[in-house]
Order: sequence, then structure tokens, then C-alpha cells
Amino acid sequence: MKLSKKSEYGLRALLELTLFHGKATLQRHHIAERQHIPVEFLEQILLALKRAGLVTSRRGVKGGYALLKPPGEITLGQVIRILDGPLAPIGCVSKTAYQKCLDCPYAKHAQCPVQHVMGTVRDAIADILDHYTLDDFVSSHRKG
Repeated sequence: MKLSKKSEYGLRALLELTLFHGKATLQRHHIAERQHIPVEFLEQILLALKRAGLVTSRRGVKGGYALLKPPGEITLGQVIRILDGPLAPIGCVSKTAYQKCLDCPYAKHAQCPVQHVMGTVRDAIADILDHYTLDDFVSSHRKG
């Protein structure tokens, strides 16, 4: 699994929103400037996170973006799935977007050696990312 720039920037934007959670809304140019994210790309990311119900926005002078849910309820796995899709390295082991391997010689067999290993990889990735929240993310940032 390779984290895309979209997910990397999304996590960095959420880091900013978590740091200001309950204190203030943040304008997109503030987030972009502090996290070195192109504003146009950030707009797309924030829109996807808003559609998924993780952030909210308000217009006007005191407007901006804020987390809709508490940071302890948002996992890194959720964010990456919203922005990049399934965590699985191959489609036939995905729990959220399963795709049957049509060209695999093991497709008609009960066991596939590639599927078995990649399923283990998927489980390991999901186990970490689905238990690591934005609160955890910010805690490690504050320590560093």
C-alpha cells in the first residue's frame, strides 16, 4: 500500500482541524499555508471529507472548516478509505470493494496463495489504521 498525496494532505489538514477542535474554525488558506498544501487540491480533499460527514464548513467572515465528529471517533483508516479507497493491496481481498480475479489460475480453487498472503497484509494494515484516531495522531505530533 502506498499512501497517495491526497491522503497525506488529507491527514495533514485533519491534524490542523484536530489541533483547533472546539476552539475555532479554520479557513482553507490557513490550513494550506501551515501544512504546505496547494489550496486547489485542499478544496477537493475538504469537499470529500465534508461529503463523508467528517468535517463541516461555514461561510462568512468567521467561517471556515471544523471537525464534525470528535477526533477520538475518526480513525486514520476511515480517512484513507474516503480519500483513496480500500486498504487492501489487491481487489480479491478487499472487505469494502471486493473484486474477483478473473485472470487468476486459482480463481476456481478454494485457496489462493497470493490471496492468503495479501489478506494477511490487509488485516495488518487495517488493524493499525482502524485503531489509530486523530486524537492519537495529534498526541504524537505534540510530543514530537
